[in-house]
Amino acid sequence: MEKQEYRILIKHCFLMGKTSGQSLQWLQKCYPTSAPSRTTVYRWFSEFKMGRTSTEDAPRSGRPKEATNAEIVKQVHRIVLSDRKVKLRELAEAVGISKERTGYILHDLLEMKKLSARWVPRLLTVDQKQQRVDDSTVDLALLQRNRADFFRRFVTMNETWVHYHTPESNRQSAEWLENHESRPKQPKDQRSAGKVMASVFWDAHGIIFIDYLQKGRTVTGEYYAALFDKLNVKIKKKSIWRRKKFCTITITHRHTRP
Repeated sequence: MEKQEYRILIKHCFLMGKTSGQSLQWLQKCYPTSAPSRTTVYRWFSEFKMGRTSTEDAPRSGRPKEATNAEIVKQVHRIVLSDRKVKLRELAEAVGISKERTGYILHDLLEMKKLSARWVPRLLTVDQKQQRVDDSTVDLALLQRNRADFFRRFVTMNETWVHYHTPESNRQSAEWLENHESRPKQPKDQRSAGKVMASVFWDAHGIIFIDYLQKGRTVTGEYYAALFDKLNVKIKKKSIWRRKKFCTITITHRHTRP
């Protein structure tokens, strides 16, 4: 039995003055294999009680007959390209189709996927990228010309956060035990919230110096300028110390020769 036919029968029972329960029993008796469900009968009785007279489906506005036509697909694609972070719900409401059909258009027809941004230390401009290429090319030429002199002059710098307290790792807490001894226990500990930023400079011979950022001070261009001034002083002192040490070794070696 078609849905339009049983709606007419439900309306007939309503006009005859029957209750929804009586109507359901009569429909199940007369149409045991195709009678409408209890929910359908009760819902239509409620509709008729509120004054509804038609058994036709109510007209639906704002939704096209075909949700995956070429025009809808172009519209979805245009909205996504204008706002890459648009939500699926917002996109469905803007186009006037369901979220399921919107997802189908995005994933299957447009072959698009939504991924979270990958965190990087910083975003470089085209000029900054080219500058890094040029610097690397010059460094490579210096390395190939004199490898020993290159490593003697090359200084590396890195910044890292140093916590006031860092708990032991699983490997650091490992202990040697005999067969009859049980595994040691240790309370769970976390790194302290307090921390300080350390700028470390080193060359092929080891660490040149470490600078700790003062509390309450921010990293600015002036801070880096003062930092490199300190580095220049440290390098000069270290170079003088190395030359003196080298001369001392050379003189001692000459005195010990027969």
